[in-house]
Amino acid sequence: MNTMPVKNFAMSQSVLRRSDLYGLLEALCDEIELTDAQFEAAKANYEAVGRWLAGAQHNALRLLNIYVHGSTALGTTVKPIGRDEHDVDLICHVPDFSPLRLPSELKRVIGERLRENSVYGAILEEKKRCWRLNYAREFHLDISPTIPNPACMNGGELVPDKKLREWKATNPKGYRAEFERRAGLLPKIRLFKTIVADAQATIAPFPARKKKRGILRRTVQLLKRHRDIYFAAVEADIVPISIIITTLAMQAYEYCVEAFEFDTELDVVIATIRMMPHFIGQDVVAGKRLWVVNNETTNGENFADRWNSEPARAQAFFTWHKQALEDFERFANLEGIDRLTTEIGKALGSKEVSTVFGGRTREISEARSGMKLYVAPTIGLTVTTPARATQVLRNTNFGD
Repeated sequence: MNTMPVKNFAMSQSVLRRSDLYGLLEALCDEIELTDAQFEAAKANYEAVGRWLAGAQHNALRLLNIYVHGSTALGTTVKPIGRDEHDVDLICHVPDFSPLRLPSELKRVIGERLRENSVYGAILEEKKRCWRLNYAREFHLDISPTIPNPACMNGGELVPDKKLREWKATNPKGYRAEFERRAGLLPKIRLFKTIVADAQATIAPFPARKKKRGILRRTVQLLKRHRDIYFAAVEADIVPISIIITTLAMQAYEYCVEAFEFDTELDVVIATIRMMPHFIGQDVVAGKRLWVVNNETTNGENFADRWNSEPARAQAFFTWHKQALEDFERFANLEGIDRLTTEIGKALGSKEVSTVFGGRTREISEARSGMKLYVAPTIGLTVTTPARATQVLRNTNFGD
């Protein structure tokens, strides 16, 4: 086997430590996201709901299309704190319903159909713009009605406003496609370019890293988790909404990937967080300055619209973002697994951090002690036997 010791590449312990830490944070994301069983249970139920709605006698519902949107569709789910139920957002797209009719009519038709089913009727809850099916201690399905948007050439849709009096532009499918495109962008990592300057390796991932979701998805998950912990004790309705965090993160990620090279994946995460505010726009309307975080895939959807009528929301975002950036920059410089576990646990959840960090650190230590730990391009740490990769020597990158 042709291996190349780390010391031959003048690779700093700081860089290796940050590479290790990203692996730990990615494993943490596996821990805090919805399990495969939870996803499959939600999937089975929304498919059943779709079949039931499609079987309605009402002409408006005969061609409807049910699909998942939001974090479940994007792969950025994070388990809620303090409750068992997680959210699954569904779109009930009704192509035959005219935009000249009131949204309240379509919402009523969908609600009536759901009530005809004894199971759904018992767990049905009416929300302002959607219907919710509450599966106790499991999840709830939020079903939002939409119709085609004839003014959008990008396949956009129209969704009811809060008062059900008019239609507002949206484009869940277009948004998902744009997110997927950006999530597929790969950053230039100097660490791996140095290691395999003249070779390419096909290497299985380290066992603890079960799902390769990519850096953008992991960044969004980490930010959402940090937000949930940061605002856990805040009662006011000012918490930054996920769609704003996701939109700014994906725009910042694309910019960073195209503009810079990085030592490790963690450096990509930090740079993405740092750049997020640069993608918040401002318009001046009637002499008033307004915040803008547009949906790029359609016209007329401003995710930051409530910031303009509720300034506390904008202030909450900037205050939280400042703390998130400071925290992740600080994490990158921490030494010692005990200190890492304590400090990151405060920001991202002590129980989950202790579980993940403890287990993964044992696996890494055992592999390193047996000279079976390697670092390789696009994979990071691995315990397989690669044809060409860099062997990590018997030491600890966290300073213990």
